[in-house]
Amino acid sequence: MKKYLATAQDTEQFGAELWRLLPSKALVFLHGDLGAGKTTLVRGFLRAGGFSGAIKSPTYTLVEEYRIGDQKVFHFDLYRLADPEELEWIGINDYFDQNSLCFIEWPAKGAGFLPVPDYEISLVTQGSGRQIIMKTLENI
Repeated sequence: MKKYLATAQDTEQFGAELWRLLPSKALVFLHGDLGAGKTTLVRGFLRAGGFSGAIKSPTYTLVEEYRIGDQKVFHFDLYRLADPEELEWIGINDYFDQNSLCFIEWPAKGAGFLPVPDYEISLVTQGSGRQIIMKTLENI
């Protein structure tokens, strides 16, 4: 699936659409340059699910956990990861073993320690907007 998103609000709306489309347990890789809208997309997903608290980029914390009813959502940002082995030290597989949805920004930084994703979403800046490309496990 390919779609042009003209504004940050469009990116957030796409995230809201994902709330209705994604299963409760999945691994989603988010690709895109700094400022491409990865966290904005996750914010739209969480807001569509009814989460009303603060939603921030996990750039410094590595992972943020959100609960919406019985649904667990983990939002990872691996940008500051110095070595993929650090993922083992934080128990990354424990997150994946739970009935949860995991969004991972900068997944290339975890190469060799991350499983194959169920979905990959790329946000590519185009003019003042962004092109979004979503692939499922079948076409990754």
